[in-house]
Amino acid sequence: MHDAAYLIGRQPILNGQEEITAFELLFRSPESVSSARFESPLRASSQVILATLSAIGIEPLLGRQHGFVNVDADLLMNDVIELLPHERIGLELLESIEITPDVVKRCRTLKSRGYRLVLDDHEYHSSFEPLYDGLVEIVKIDLVKTPLGRLPEMVERFQRYPVKLLAEKVETRGAFLRCRSLGVELFQGYFFARPSLIQRQQVANALSSFLTLMQQLVSGAETSEIETTFKQSPALVYKLLLLVNSVSVGLHEKIRTIRHAITIIGRQQLKRWVQIALFAGDGHQGANSPIMHLAVTRATFMEELARTPPHIGSCSPDEAFMVGILSILKDIYEVSVEEVVASLGLSDDIRNALTGGKGEMSVLLSLARMLEENDFDEAAECFEVLGIPLPLVLECQRRAFNWHQALI
Repeated sequence: MHDAAYLIGRQPILNGQEEITAFELLFRSPESVSSARFESPLRASSQVILATLSAIGIEPLLGRQHGFVNVDADLLMNDVIELLPHERIGLELLESIEITPDVVKRCRTLKSRGYRLVLDDHEYHSSFEPLYDGLVEIVKIDLVKTPLGRLPEMVERFQRYPVKLLAEKVETRGAFLRCRSLGVELFQGYFFARPSLIQRQQVANALSSFLTLMQQLVSGAETSEIETTFKQSPALVYKLLLLVNSVSVGLHEKIRTIRHAITIIGRQQLKRWVQIALFAGDGHQGANSPIMHLAVTRATFMEELARTPPHIGSCSPDEAFMVGILSILKDIYEVSVEEVVASLGLSDDIRNALTGGKGEMSVLLSLARMLEENDFDEAAECFEVLGIPLPLVLECQRRAFNWHQALI
């Protein structure tokens, strides 16, 4: 494990089909916890480069996706930025950067070397025209600073330039649909975690079979019984096979049937797949569903933190994973906790965690949520109180971000 101590955050960037196409990378170092800021932006950004390349690595952090890091004027003009692999990492130019001939020249150089350039929190201004016309690929529009009512004017201004618009802080499905109808192509925000009524109904329809399957897998039921339950929920069968075939790149053959899955993967792994399958997107989306990424990253982080000493009490890694998964059901799909917990006969610790009560499992869930919300300062303080070193947290984050490999 690398001896650097950072907390890394990822915010998914989605296309109009709600598929993850990239991540924005965010971070916090322990030195910044007390002051909530770094001594020097250049030093701070250099640290995230080091953390990304050395402590976690590009593949675990991003998988097959692209990543973007924030760049201020100092870092933009510094050669250290070229430590980042241009084929995987793009540069978000912060709104504080003043456009000068030197900045334009530097952007042209970076563009020629293969870097994707983004304007962060941007509003149209004529001084940026040298960047709009072929240097910058994406322009991010903050929906807090630029309300929806002003968006048509903004979209029209940029239509003459070869740029894609990205709406950030998209918090409702209505805002997402409005932006998409205006021609915005990329999106950031938590809207994807508030599914449509149809999606919620689909989960509700599959939930009964899901709970029965989980009970059977936990109790060691016969394969024929498990198959019979699957046959009662074609939608869950489809999601399971879609998920297994899209993620299990290490398998030598495609999974064709549930019996085949049980034979090839084994009971323990099938239990994990069933838990995740409920969140798998439909059709071509598969393992790129943002809700599934959120669910499995949370669950895997909790599992790894429970498994790695110093342990938080006596939390079982399997139960920690289960809490992570079930908390997404409760929070996103508005499924009754009582319905979920009673059907599976789960422990009081799991029930308490899912209902906001106290306990060690509740602590794990709270820590996972803090990191998802990029509340790095509070999270770092909690880890310090619990005696959990940040390098260990970073390693658990690495495994959680790389959950595809953990499931093979």
